[in-house]
Amino acid sequence: MNRIEKKFLENIRRQRLAESGDAVLLAVSGGPDSMALLHLFAAASPVLRCRLGVAHCNFTLRGKESDGDEAFVRDVCRALGIECHVRRFDTASVSLAWKKSVEESARSLRYDFFDELCREAGFTRIATGHHSGDNAETVLFNLFRGTGVSGLRGIRARHGAIIRPLLPFTRWEIVAYLEEKQIAWRDDHTNEGIEYDRNFIRNRVIPVIEERFGSKFSPSMQRLSAQAGELEAFIDLHISRLLEAQPGLDLAGGKLHVGAMRQLSIFERKEILKRALKLQGLPVDSQALARIAGLLDNQSGRSVPVGAGVEAVRQDGFLRFRQTGDPSDHR
Repeated sequence: MNRIEKKFLENIRRQRLAESGDAVLLAVSGGPDSMALLHLFAAASPVLRCRLGVAHCNFTLRGKESDGDEAFVRDVCRALGIECHVRRFDTASVSLAWKKSVEESARSLRYDFFDELCREAGFTRIATGHHSGDNAETVLFNLFRGTGVSGLRGIRARHGAIIRPLLPFTRWEIVAYLEEKQIAWRDDHTNEGIEYDRNFIRNRVIPVIEERFGSKFSPSMQRLSAQAGELEAFIDLHISRLLEAQPGLDLAGGKLHVGAMRQLSIFERKEILKRALKLQGLPVDSQALARIAGLLDNQSGRSVPVGAGVEAVRQDGFLRFRQTGDPSDHR
């Protein structure tokens, strides 16, 4: 094994991303990141003792180039002796039908396909080729969109069955590995544009930052991401203990005692309200949180909208969530 392969194996073992007996489904597009992922797993599999499989999505968005990517991935898997699962999607039509962007639709289609393969073919892990540059891009994207601590965490090394073993690697390391091993890859030229926000951040914003601060940028973003993850874990533990110790805070029932909430710091109140909104299946945003938190200082009977057909109301000493037009509304 060379240095990159050893670093890859050590990272998987340290974070327990995959273990002996796991069946790992590799998301392979044919681009440099996924090709590195495929070959690194192939090199490490005798030590890891994992079953490997590949999933390739042909989104049919680039005509012959998309078909070329599919044929390329099939050929590489055949040469490596790894099973290859391919699914073709009419992504443009699905995007129109779902009234979502092409990016969002493709992501949903991709992960639905992965989940299907896990159920039907027994895969226990789904590995994607996200690296440190993707993580920096995600943190910036979340920051510009308006995010809390969870957004600064960026891409997680593990989230459920999904693992990202390349997060400690830079794009430069990945390309250098492919060139050293003489591994071919396919380029998707649509990634070079700036039409999508993520592409704009990747191709315009990050290069300007790197021009000024050089190699400091990516490691700094990795540290910020890791620290945000640690802080998020601390907050989750603190709020869980707080909810257990504080009577009158019934998240499951959507019923929060006003007196108990007012004893807490503003930060703690909002963290509890976030969890209450999530349990109600409602979107969490700063405006909704501010509206609900404001009810704690208003008179009883006041209400504010917090989502489609749902409102929060202060009534009988409690904050409650209810459907708009609830017949029990006696305001």
